[in-house]
Amino acid sequence: MTAEQIASVQAYLCKRFETQKITIRPRKVADSVEVYLNDEILGLLYIDDEDKDDISYDLNISILQQDLDEV
Repeated sequence: MTAEQIASVQAYLCKRFETQKITIRPRKVADSVEVYLNDEILGLLYIDDEDKDDISYDLNISILQQDLDEV
C-alpha cells in the first residue's frame, strides 16, 4: 500500500470509529499493513487492487478467547 492509501484508510477508520487513536503501520510483508488501537494491534488490513477501477480494503480482526475471558 502506498503512503497515501494508508493515510486515507487511517483517516476513514478514525472517523468511522470516532477516535483518533487508530494508526496503521507497514509490515515487513508487503501484502498487508497492521492496524493499531492505542498501540495495541487490532488486526491486519489487506488491499484488493486486482481491478484498478475497483479497489477495496479488507480489515481482518482476530479476537482471542483469552481476551473475551478478561472482559
